Amino acid sequence: MKSKILTFLLISVFPALTTAQDIVFPALSGFRIKTSYPVYTPDNLWDFINGAADTYLSYGFVDLHVAEYKKLKDVIKLELYRHSDNINAFGVYSSERSPSFTFRELGSQGYVADGAINFFKGNYYVKIKTYSKKAKTLQAAELLASRVEAMLEGGNGMPAMLSKFPGEGRKLNEETYINENVLGHSFLSNAFKALYEVGPDNFSIFIIQCSSPEAGTKTVNTYVASTGIDPVSSGEGKYVLSDGYNGTIFLAGKDDRIVIISGLAKDQADLADKYASEILE
Repeated sequence: MKSKILTFLLISVFPALTTAQDIVFPALSGFRIKTSYPVYTPDNLWDFINGAADTYLSYGFVDLHVAEYKKLKDVIKLELYRHSDNINAFGVYSSERSPSFTFRELGSQGYVADGAINFFKGNYYVKIKTYSKKAKTLQAAELLASRVEAMLEGGNGMPAMLSKFPGEGRKLNEETYINENVLGHSFLSNAFKALYEVGPDNFSIFIIQCSSPEAGTKTVNTYVASTGIDPVSSGEGKYVLSDGYNGTIFLAGKDDRIVIISGLAKDQADLADKYASEILE
């Protein structure tokens, strides 16, 4: 009986030990480290970021480690947000990113903006911030960012699904991941989104990877049924919908993948079909 209990405990505990990384904050010459913050979890994240907590929680937030680096009056704050997987880490990172920021080679992707250095790597979203304008302090913040990147586990690649978006007309650094209520619909979730500009046309493309072909078919049928009107078919597995919330929608599905295009007029089916076909081929 004792051996069975021990085996159960090992099985229960071992996965947590292999998926969590022990955080040891890197040293920064001339700065003393303050680590008196608690480790924030889904139960108390509101105590640290208040209204923004819901967004982080929706992206599989696991825990947050915080440290402050102090040198006289200068402070650099480091926040390490751990999420359930790389896609969710990208999701929350991309929700706070702007294409106007200065991008850096940090982790999978990072940027600098107004004293902030943010990046994601593996399951982590990293935020470093200082209000100091001193060149040496800003350089120290960048050095800290590079040391944190080297410390964290995980690869430096972007989510693989982003490579499925066609390159023609795609706006750089505006891709996002939306894990729920895509286009305001509760039955649409886990979508990658990219923005496009082709001539005078601006439109959005969503890619949803379903768990199975059956799940993909069910989602397509649910969306078609939700419009309450007969959709216009533009080919096998492809529809033109009149969505009460989003106007004209081009919807296409193949196997376990769904493509949704919004922002085009009904008479632009050829353009929509071109992009959907490239993604689904």
